Amino acid sequence: MPEPLHDRNLASLSRLTSPGALREAFPVPPEVGARVLEAREQLRHVLHGRDPERLVLVVGPCSLHDRDGSLAYAERLAKLAGRLPELLVVMRTYFEKPRTTVGWKGLINDPHLDGSGDLETGLRRARKLLLEIGEIGLPCASEVLDPVIPQYLADLLAWVAIGARTTESQTHREMASGLSMPVGFKNGTEGGLQVALDAMVSAAHAHHFLGVDADGAIAVVETRGNPDRHIVLRGGRSGPNYGADHVAEAALQLRSQGLARGVMVDCSHDNSGKDPRRQTGVCRAVLEQVRAGQPGLMGLMIESNLREGRQDWHASPREPGLSITDACLGWEETELLLEEAAAAVRAALGRERRLAPSIVAGSGPRAA
Repeated sequence: MPEPLHDRNLASLSRLTSPGALREAFPVPPEVGARVLEAREQLRHVLHGRDPERLVLVVGPCSLHDRDGSLAYAERLAKLAGRLPELLVVMRTYFEKPRTTVGWKGLINDPHLDGSGDLETGLRRARKLLLEIGEIGLPCASEVLDPVIPQYLADLLAWVAIGARTTESQTHREMASGLSMPVGFKNGTEGGLQVALDAMVSAAHAHHFLGVDADGAIAVVETRGNPDRHIVLRGGRSGPNYGADHVAEAALQLRSQGLARGVMVDCSHDNSGKDPRRQTGVCRAVLEQVRAGQPGLMGLMIESNLREGRQDWHASPREPGLSITDACLGWEETELLLEEAAAAVRAALGRERRLAPSIVAGSGPRAA
């Protein structure tokens, strides 16, 4: 038999439920949909400087892998967020994990944690979990990796990230141009800003590209461009980039794109050397900038779980509330940091109010 012209290295092709059918099977209750829309608008107000009195905290597990632990975390986070009005808290609900080589690819790709690749079950579990977290009252955030996945889940997300490995990808920039929520572009893995800045310019413009429609058919997608983009400083091979000089430079670059508060700092990854305990120091260093009145800071991202540290993804038995990807902060430290973040916002507002009268008093002509 002659060698085939195509599919030489494919083992199988399996049809998935269409995005529309999955959304129909797991519809969005009106109250959850209203919360998603409200959170998106609140994020836009912060990003564009219309709300200078709140700080965004994107906080939660590095990845979600078990329903019970995820919901237990969400319950605690919702109660904490409810008593910290200075913060706009969005829970990390990450279902896709980019791999440098190999490893667990996330709940959607491998919901059984056995390498079986049951994406049908993964998509259903992810959507159901987003609905349950939404019903608890928290807005959700995720990284979008596969360009088809947003058709299945994006109606339940208030904020998304484009990761360091994909910020340079034309496919992801085009996808971001059509998303309905604010998008944070991480700086590249080397640590420089230019890749993310270029991505933000691209995502602001209209594009045409191939995608899938609600019925799962191949379609030409035409976008309007997304005005709600910002940068996420996550460090790189060249070192961390959460310091005051790094933030000021990024804020300056983003003001040229018309973004008043376009800088978010990721306290994990290369800013912490993936040591969860060092996230605390990163967070506190950024909060000092908040207290000092750095106007370009939109917020922070923290990787946090019920328990500090991590475990191997194919460990048996797995310990509940413990990450199977990057090591996370534990709950007690997370609660403390969010309370400190709220206090930093209050301090910054108090500082501005103390300065305001002196500025007004000194602005007129001197008495003769």
